Parts: sequence; C-alpha cells; structure tokens
Amino acid sequence: MLRWTVIFLIIALIAALFGFGGIAAGAAGIAKILFFIFLVLFVISLLAGAVRR
Repeated sequence: MLRWTVIFLIIALIAALFGFGGIAAGAAGIAKILFFIFLVLFVISLLAGAVRR
C-alpha cells in the first residue's frame, strides 16, 4: 500500500512539473487517501500484535 502511495506521489510530481494541474491534483489526492489508509492499517496491526501478546 505504501508503494502505491509513493507511485502516485511521483506521478503527481511529474504531472505538476509538466503543467498538468488537474492530473497532478488527482494523483496527489489518491496518494493522500492511500497514505491515510496505510496509517490506519498500520496502527490496527500494531494494536492487534500488542493484544496478542
């Protein structure tokens, strides 16, 4: 999941570099959503591991 976040972030940076503002904003939005999903899943896995011990 974190890999996809980085990929969309790179796509957003390249699109912004070439002046495609709409595509850059869309890719950055997707990257932000994926990053927050990654954080939530990471915290859940940490809590589940702590409960299991």
